[in-house]
Amino acid sequence: MNRPARLRLSQRGFTLIELIVVVIILGILAAVALPRFISLQRDARVAKLQAARGSVSASSALVHAAALSRSGVPDASTCAGTGLQADNNIGASGTVCTESGLVFITFGYPQVTGFGGNPGILSSAGLTGIYIPTQAQLEAEGYTYISNGGVATFGVVGATDPTNCYFTYSQPAAPNAASTISGLTVTGC
Repeated sequence: MNRPARLRLSQRGFTLIELIVVVIILGILAAVALPRFISLQRDARVAKLQAARGSVSASSALVHAAALSRSGVPDASTCAGTGLQADNNIGASGTVCTESGLVFITFGYPQVTGFGGNPGILSSAGLTGIYIPTQAQLEAEGYTYISNGGVATFGVVGATDPTNCYFTYSQPAAPNAASTISGLTVTGC
């Protein structure tokens, strides 16, 4: 009879010291893991911005190559979904037909256009599944876009300081000039 009583005494639970040790270990783990988790969110925003920059760069080069290869000869048929023919003019104002639709160009590179305007760099970059996205559709994909004259600023939604988490695309201002894409500013991501 003495033996079962000892088993019951040893099965009572954890001591206060054991519980305190577990709480301290959990606190240390949380202190180490939380900064790493926050850093991962920042890294994800920077990676998303890098992907957008790559897409804008590739789009600019492809549209320019299409314009050059067509040598200013207007297309014989209409561009998909638009009913318009591309003029392939690499002057101050022109259009090029792509698989997605018509792109407005300046000196052979995609124009900087606003939301709801002519399709330019925002549409040709393909940051959304929609060819001419609205601001809400673009933000739903996690991107921001501001057009100011011939300069477009691309950013990511959720940046801690959006004024320091972006890159810019500038359409050329003169013949024989190229579009320019800035490096990433990521101090506010």
